[in-house]
Amino acid sequence: MDAPVKVGVLGGTFDPIHNGHLAIAEEVRGQLALSEVWFVPAGQPWLKTGRAVSPSEQRVAMIELAIAGKPYFKISRLEVSRPGPTYTIDTMVEIRRLLKGASLFFIMGWDSLASLPLWKEAPRLIEICRLVAVPRPGSPPPDLTVLEKEIPGLSRKLDMLDKPRLDISATAVRARVADGLSIDRLVPRPVAAYIRKNRLYLRG
Repeated sequence: MDAPVKVGVLGGTFDPIHNGHLAIAEEVRGQLALSEVWFVPAGQPWLKTGRAVSPSEQRVAMIELAIAGKPYFKISRLEVSRPGPTYTIDTMVEIRRLLKGASLFFIMGWDSLASLPLWKEAPRLIEICRLVAVPRPGSPPPDLTVLEKEIPGLSRKLDMLDKPRLDISATAVRARVADGLSIDRLVPRPVAAYIRKNRLYLRG
């Protein structure tokens, strides 16, 4: 009997996608022997309603450029095609429906794991997938004892990784573009070229 397909799901605003995102996807794929990693750009992220987010088609285009030539990386438009706020549980339920029989792994940063009790239907989320927590620049590992009290059973459905540790953030990338500085070491070259061509993240 064939082993179940193992699929990682990496959500985020991806404004823009950067080398840190790609390193996370590669690391998790390697450590957990995943068949694929799906990048799921957010439509209207409910946690980022105070900041203007680049149009979804531009963020999707940058992901496509970043993962070109890597057949084990896929992109899903589930969230950008859905009106209204984006909630992880809705996305994972839909992915489970699409990938019947697959084992799902939702990839998140340590900071996101710390805020998990605030998420919509967090207990249900750990019923339908495993969580994979990876380091996030400037964020300490969360207190799993506290989280376990908030979401019983979490520790049995969690993989805590201690790498990669790349200090790259989309906020820093946008700031460097606005300041006229190079981002060639922070994002894939085709993404940097796309940002320049479309004059993204410039002030004014």
